Amino acid sequence: MDLSSIKALIWDIGGTVFDYDGTIYREVGGLAKERCLEVDAARFANDWRTRIVELLNDVRSGELPWMNFGELHGRSLDDILVKYSSLHLNAAEKDDLNALWHRLDVRPDAPKAIENLRTRYTMSVLTILSFAIAVDCSKFNGVVWDAIISCEFLGHYKPDAEVYLKTVGWLGIEPEQAMMVAAHKFDLWAAKEAGLHTALILIPGESGTGNDPDLSPEEGFDINASDYVDLARQLLT
Repeated sequence: MDLSSIKALIWDIGGTVFDYDGTIYREVGGLAKERCLEVDAARFANDWRTRIVELLNDVRSGELPWMNFGELHGRSLDDILVKYSSLHLNAAEKDDLNALWHRLDVRPDAPKAIENLRTRYTMSVLTILSFAIAVDCSKFNGVVWDAIISCEFLGHYKPDAEVYLKTVGWLGIEPEQAMMVAAHKFDLWAAKEAGLHTALILIPGESGTGNDPDLSPEEGFDINASDYVDLARQLLT
């Protein structure tokens, strides 16, 4: 593939760069162990993620007013704690658990690959996560970007076409000069429809325990990478 026209890599980070399921699983599992409780931490992480997506779709459809992802996290946590009432979290403990989204674990090899790719390409985040979460997780893990764009600035959430087109416009480039990088196929199909190039990173377990999506490569994407090292190799060769 001729990469000469590509000037910017536009990154999904929630799940692609930062591991929210694994981080939440570890934290909730540790909390349950401290309290000698039997809590399925993997299911908790899955349920929290599922509820966030449900609320996000309600925002996109207009059933709920616009709110950023930080607000969605808090609201969804309140909803699922009804099911996990045995944890007995007080208000301060709920705030502490919700704050975990600001210090998510990074995917192994991601920071080094991103650093290397930044020598050739403009590196921009495009995320449904809040701006504060994107900044805090990047700083916490030592990941450096040229730009961070959150959907909270755009009035739309992915996979609406507007988010991809506004992002490339803000970067001063054309869609065909950008490549969307993500572990989520729906994100990449939407970016492709908007005219961007696409790179899929195949991350087993990205969707949480027992929720692995289709991890097969897609001929419709420009790049299918087995991991971050492979992605950097293909883009820098």
